[in-house]
Amino acid sequence: MQRRDFLNAFIAGATAGAGLLIPVGRGAWAATGGGTQSFATAAGMDGASPAAGGATGRKLIVVMLRGAVDGLNVVAPVGAPNYARLRPTIALLPPGQGQGPGENQGALDLDGYFGLHPALAPLLPLWNQKKLAFVHASGSPDGTRSHFDAQDYMESATPGVKSTPDGWMNRLIAALPGTSTPTRAVSIGPTMPRILGGNAAAVNLASGAAAGKPGVLDRPAMGAAFDQLYLGHERFGRAYQDGRAAHKEVMAATMAEMAAADGGAPLPFGFPDDAARLAVLMRNDPNVQMAFFALGGWDTHASQGAGTGQLANRLAPLAQGLALLAQRLGPLFEDTTIVVMSEFGRTARENGNGGTDHGHGNVMWVLGGGVAGGKVLGEWRGVADDQLNEGRDLPVTTDFRTVLAHIAERHLRLSDSQLERVFPSLPGGASPRLLRA
Repeated sequence: MQRRDFLNAFIAGATAGAGLLIPVGRGAWAATGGGTQSFATAAGMDGASPAAGGATGRKLIVVMLRGAVDGLNVVAPVGAPNYARLRPTIALLPPGQGQGPGENQGALDLDGYFGLHPALAPLLPLWNQKKLAFVHASGSPDGTRSHFDAQDYMESATPGVKSTPDGWMNRLIAALPGTSTPTRAVSIGPTMPRILGGNAAAVNLASGAAAGKPGVLDRPAMGAAFDQLYLGHERFGRAYQDGRAAHKEVMAATMAEMAAADGGAPLPFGFPDDAARLAVLMRNDPNVQMAFFALGGWDTHASQGAGTGQLANRLAPLAQGLALLAQRLGPLFEDTTIVVMSEFGRTARENGNGGTDHGHGNVMWVLGGGVAGGKVLGEWRGVADDQLNEGRDLPVTTDFRTVLAHIAERHLRLSDSQLERVFPSLPGGASPRLLRA
């Protein structure tokens, strides 16, 4: 490896560790005529904010629950006689029949048939305000029960096709109206996810307290050295400058939250903390239009529990974080749509270990100021034995892509041609009416 190549590889790693992404792959530049176009120009980044470019100020936040959350206990069909028979030890009790905290609490009534898991109680006010809806029996039409493949298909939005080079949120960045900055889309987590991979720029932030800590390039001497190294660099110069600017922008926007937290008790650890930090970032930086979270721990093969237990212990901070995000966004929540999804559901029958195995259909959650909520939507066929997919789990009656496309069209104002680029091979059929006109 030549010295210059080594330094190019090092700067990519160093800047990524500092919370920003500089594209170095072959797809990061597009040839035009006899020359090479910089990534920033190819992605349409001319330094203007989305608002300045006339783009919508509406926000989209996606939360991916990796490991396949049990949708049948998130939004439980407690009114279906077969539900309790299929799940003798983990079924939620009907509303009003549960016991107190620490015992098997009953479901929270949604519509007389479906009940919400009691650990999700912080979201009930949003349901009552009609700003929360669910799409049951939704998911990918691909029948894989592999976590890796199913997550890949859901993040690329091309079920059954492994060769798709980019994620649907990355394609969405390019399709959104107006010009973009590198901070238009952010991911909070350890690595840049598949869903944001592609030619368009995105920023990756560490989760937890590490998100606000300075990185290697924040050291004045180190930053100055690399600034000088890439000054005028014909290949990496513009991308490096965009990446550095994006990092400084995000750091400046998050410092306000850190200073405010010093004056009182710290926020809880985990997702509620990250959700509150994102809300402050979005309020302080209007360039941030989309965000992505990935949360693990949903593969409950054993000791899943009913109203309390393993699943409940994971749902509680998720609910707290979503409720806190809605609260901390303030007026921005009215222009924000939040989608919660998972790669597939779990078996309708509990297994011999008091858990559930890999299934098929699941439930998508949609929250936001423009949501026509207070409803469980989708084509629901019940959980009778003869209605189950392969006799074991929910069928997928609503393709997840139709839900996402509906949000992209109604909330983000994408045209039909733009939708086709973001969601290739989009299936026909109408999406459930999730958003108000």
